[in-house]
Amino acid sequence: MPEEGSDTPEPRDSLRRELGLPAVTLSGVGIILGAGIYALLGEAAGMAGNAVWLTFAIAATIAAFSALSYAELSSMYPRAGAEFEYVSNAFGRRLAFVVGWLIIFSGILGAATVSLGFAGYFSDLVGFPTLPSAVLIILLLAGILLYGIRETARVAIALTLIEAGGIIMVILIGLPYLGEVNYLEIPRGGSGSPAGVRARLLRLYGI
Repeated sequence: MPEEGSDTPEPRDSLRRELGLPAVTLSGVGIILGAGIYALLGEAAGMAGNAVWLTFAIAATIAAFSALSYAELSSMYPRAGAEFEYVSNAFGRRLAFVVGWLIIFSGILGAATVSLGFAGYFSDLVGFPTLPSAVLIILLLAGILLYGIRETARVAIALTLIEAGGIIMVILIGLPYLGEVNYLEIPRGGSGSPAGVRARLLRLYGI
């Protein structure tokens, strides 16, 4: 047993690094595509009309400031923990504890919103009720997460490639029709664009 007053630090348990930069990047892109484009695109288009692209541009500009802040902070504090680590270094562990719980709640909010978006599409496709569909997709993904982080990343990468392929297909189908509509037309005399931006920002918050 070590003597009392020994300066030898006790060993600390740590998580083993399982994912590299490509896997993490593709997983992040998949979250952005699935949550930011597929889940609320129809709702945002209904609010902003042909100017839905403008809501994307405004929301992306606002989100870019957060992205730059995260890039700076992650280079300053590269340890795992993200917001908890940043707030802990700046303001102390008490406030970091609160922020950590807020991040958990925001993750729950994001998962609920995305699952309901998926359930809406699934319900329209096969006629299955929306709420049970959302619960089933959450349980399925929770099972994959519990199985292992590496397996979760592989599933996320596969889904990312499918999502990207779907977007590319839609772009290719729409290319011949470019210029045939007014891209600044907004329903309800302009009130739709701020609502569309709010929908986009809600999605980015969930991410």
